[in-house]
Amino acid sequence: MTIAPNGDKYMNSLRKRVVKLSVQALAVLALGNTALATAATDAASYPQKPVKLVVAFPAGGGSDTLGRVLGAKLAERLGQPVIVENKAGASGAIGAGAVAHSAPDGLTLLLGTTPVIQAPVFYKDLPYDPFRDFAPVGRIALSADVLIVPSDSSIKSVDQLVEAAQKNPGTYNYGSYGNATSGHMHGELLNYQKKIDLLHIPYKGTGPLMQDFLGGRLTSALPEIVGARAHLSNPKVRVLAVSGEQRLAALPDTPTFTELGYVDFEPNGWYGILAPAGTPKEIVDKLSTALGEVIALPDMQTQLIGMGLTPAYGNAKQLSDWMHRDAEIWARMAKLGNIQIQQ
Repeated sequence: MTIAPNGDKYMNSLRKRVVKLSVQALAVLALGNTALATAATDAASYPQKPVKLVVAFPAGGGSDTLGRVLGAKLAERLGQPVIVENKAGASGAIGAGAVAHSAPDGLTLLLGTTPVIQAPVFYKDLPYDPFRDFAPVGRIALSADVLIVPSDSSIKSVDQLVEAAQKNPGTYNYGSYGNATSGHMHGELLNYQKKIDLLHIPYKGTGPLMQDFLGGRLTSALPEIVGARAHLSNPKVRVLAVSGEQRLAALPDTPTFTELGYVDFEPNGWYGILAPAGTPKEIVDKLSTALGEVIALPDMQTQLIGMGLTPAYGNAKQLSDWMHRDAEIWARMAKLGNIQIQQ
């Protein structure tokens, strides 16, 4: 069969288009391979500069204490200084928002805490979304709140505090380390369950809270264990109970709320590392591995337990799963306790 001249033109045109598309495909493939190679190179050489670890609460509090201990250990693994920067305010939202909008290069990280996922339950206009704006790196440890009263108080148990508040409405208060924190939720849950009216007084972290408590300006408080740990042996402090599923190794003689018959106080607080969303997976994996190695160190385990924490390393996926589960739990607790915050 003879192909007409216009058929030759068609075939030539087709061949040219095939060649052009092949060249374009090879170019795209080359670019993709270059990007992958660059990411791998960046991860291999990461970090080439100091790493900033943002703590979203004031200096002297639990997050700050942990951040500095952890930062020193991570620096040894990463080969670069890890500099702690405190960005306090709005129950951790200011610091979290700053990290969420940082460059996704692994050089700015957040010491994530439970309030990161609690705040969205109450606040509509946060500068971040806990799931869209972060890349989970890994979980560090589990935490708890402690219910304390002044040692010169006649109150020696949770039941006695409840009874006193029932008999003397408007007389008792409790301090927490901020609105939309576990301490706040636990206090309001106690109010709701026992039909009492402990007045909530929020602080910008456990440090300022403990300062006022020791100064005699609070009738009770629900600080986070890490920031309060150093003060619990103070003769001015009486510890009544701890939140969480089990007693703390640092406070073996202190019962949990659950042991005392109070329900829904089981969820633990947590600490973890979060990077900005979009951080290359290779860098996240490298950070997660370094974090796991640090948490496994015997001296780090000893320090964490000494702070009142329960070492509980989890990789990036495990932290992500934990955050999603926790968000559902705290939202349910807020609804159950009818906890609201004026904005």
